[in-house]
Amino acid sequence: MKPTPIFCKTDYQLLRELILKSKNETNAKEVGQLSQELDRAIISKENTLDRSVIRIGSQVTIEDVKANKQMKIQIVLPSLSNVTEKKISILAPLSVAIIGFKENDQVDWELPAGIKTLKIIAVDNSTSDNS
Repeated sequence: MKPTPIFCKTDYQLLRELILKSKNETNAKEVGQLSQELDRAIISKENTLDRSVIRIGSQVTIEDVKANKQMKIQIVLPSLSNVTEKKISILAPLSVAIIGFKENDQVDWELPAGIKTLKIIAVDNSTSDNS
C-alpha cells in the first residue's frame, strides 16, 4: 500500500494555488494526480514536519529498485526547473510521484512503459536555492 503523503501548510497552500493556475496546461494528468495526493495528505505545521519529508526545494536521492540505479534531483517550482541542473518541476511526473513522502518510503511511478518502483534513499532540506 502506498504511504500517506505529508505536507507542511505552506507547501500545501502553494501547491493548491499552482494546481488552480495549471488547470489548462499540457500536464493535466500530473496536476490531477497531485491534487489527489493533496486530498489524502496529512497537513503538518512547519516546525513539526519531519526533516526527511520531501517538500518544495528538497534535494532527493532516489533509487530505481529494479534497475538498482540512483539519481539525485531537487524539486522546485516550475519557473525554477532546469533539467541540466537536475532541478525538476513540482508538476513533473517524477516530482508528483515522490512529493510528501520521506526517506525509506517506496512509491510507484507510472510511466508510459509501465510502473517503476522508486525508493527514497535520502532527503536534504537544508539547502536553499542560491541561484
